[in-house]
Formats: sequence, C-alpha cells, structure tokens
Amino acid sequence: KKPFVLGHETSGIVHRVGERVVGLAVGDRVALEPGEGCLRCDHCKSGHYAHCDNMKFAAALGRDGTLQGFYTLPADLCYKLPQGMTLDDGALIEPLAVAVHAIVHAADLKPNTNIVIFGAGPVGLLTMAVAKALGARKVYLVDVNPSRLEFAESYVPGVATYCAPLPAKGEENSVYAQRQVRVLLSSVGPNLTRQATALESTFDMSGREAIDLVVECSGAESCVQTGLLLLRKRGTFVQVGNSKPYANIPLLAVINKELTVRGSFRYGPGCFSSAIDLVSRGLISLKPLITHKYEWADAVQAYETTTAAKGPDGRAAIKVLSESIISDCSIEIY
Repeated sequence: KKPFVLGHETSGIVHRVGERVVGLAVGDRVALEPGEGCLRCDHCKSGHYAHCDNMKFAAALGRDGTLQGFYTLPADLCYKLPQGMTLDDGALIEPLAVAVHAIVHAADLKPNTNIVIFGAGPVGLLTMAVAKALGARKVYLVDVNPSRLEFAESYVPGVATYCAPLPAKGEENSVYAQRQVRVLLSSVGPNLTRQATALESTFDMSGREAIDLVVECSGAESCVQTGLLLLRKRGTFVQVGNSKPYANIPLLAVINKELTVRGSFRYGPGCFSSAIDLVSRGLISLKPLITHKYEWADAVQAYETTTAAKGPDGRAAIKVLSESIISDCSIEIY
C-alpha cells in the first residue's frame, strides 16, 4: 500500500554500471526498455520475452515505474542514444517500439501494401509513421477526433484521414460498423470493385485499392468490426489497442475471406534498436509528438494535462513529458 510510482516511457543518463557491464559507461544517454524477463521460462528462452511468466514491467503488477530520480535496470535493456538524438527522443522510443512490433513482426508489412489504421492516439500515429517509412503504398488513418487527424496530416505527409462520426443514439456497434465500411470503401478509390451480401456480413473487394492490412489501435469494438469487414480476401488484421475481454466480431467475414487475425503485445527482440535506427536516420521524427513539457515539480499538472487531453494553453495533448532535474539511470547486471 505504499505510494506507487508510475512511468514506463523513459530515457536517462547512466549514473552507475555493474562490474560486468560492457558497452555502456557513466554519462551515456540511454532509452529504457521497461520490461525485465526472467530469462529462464520457455517464452524467454524462445525469444518471446514479452510473454515471460515472471515479467517485471515498470508500473505494473506492483513494480514501481520509472518516474523517479534513479532506476535500476539490466544493461541489455538500456539502448545508447546516437549523437543527434535527444533525451526527449529517447523517452518516446518505447511507444515507437510498440509500433515497430505491430508493423514489422505482427503485420509483416510488405511494400506497396494498402493499410488502414484505427485510432490517432500516440501509438496509432507512430504506427502510421512506421508504415509509411517502411514502404506502405497507401495509409489511411481513422479517428473520431478531427484535431488528431489534422495533426496526423501534418506529421506524416501523404496519409489520408477519415473522421468517423459517433454512433447514433442506440445504434448497435455492428450496424454502425457496416455503415462506416460503406463510407470508407467509397473513399479509398475508384479502382476498387465492391460487393456485399444481403446482410452485408462480408464485403468482397478486389483491385489495386483494396485494403491489405488493418491495424487497430483504439480498442473500440466497432473499430474491430469495421476493420475486419474492410479487408480484402486473405488480408491481415492486427489488434494493438486494448479492448474489452470479450468483443463481438463478424466471424463470417474472417472465415469467408480467410483473414489472418493477430494480436500485437508490446515489443520483442530488435524493436527498440529498430526504433532508434528509424529516428537516427531521419525516417521518423518524434519531436512533433511532444506537445507539452513540465518540470519535475509540476508533475501533477503534467498528469492533469494528460487526463484532460489538452493543456492550460488549450492545445490538444498528444505526448506530455515530465522532465527530472536528476535524469539518471543506475544500470547494473545480475
């Protein structure tokens, strides 16, 4: 019942290293991977350490988070930041790694893929940026917040956005989803042939504009349903956003179109390094996502801004940073 420390998206400056640590030194600037696996269970040994049976994740399951003056972590979970990358960049490597895992590992993105992303929060925006950087042909971003979509268009030029209206009062999610599918399909291009069954439980699409991949980052049941209906035959659906435990889905569409449905949980081997590489090479910029910064003493106001989704200045909040005067990380190895 002690006070609980939050935070898992963090960068820092190395304050101390263990005797057996190599490759890192006091004063190095690092991004932190906040999940410490046991390295003994079958998941860890097979490389899928995000599913560790004994995972110690910052600010989860009773483990204090990273928003403190000093934090101890195994050296292999600390990633040195190249010259040209700031500590602000480093703090956003964690959500960027989530997007990398979704696009590279879960979706297995191929060049010239048409992709629809649901949810224009930080992870959705970064997923959009990763998809565009890695060669997606067309990227569509769907959200109900027009200001988020306006930001997305300036953040990654060339993406298309759709501001979905809220469901009508009393409208079932499944009915709303089918209504949104019709609108979305009419906007993706004239080279797409569309057919629907009498009940519109499946949509048959072909042509160059057909949707190959959907990445769902909102967790909303209606978006899950819409995404599955949107996909072309043998398309891929990746669920990133946390949803309710049991969601109703158009299973007939999954069966008839032989869709591949995958979950994407956190990140895995190589995701942090790939995320840093994308930023250091200039393929993705993280600075525009940081809309508000607060000193350590103003941390309460930082949380209030995050909760309200806008700051005292009236600007919409995307990523809010709390900056410690002592931005150090004690790195040791077990």
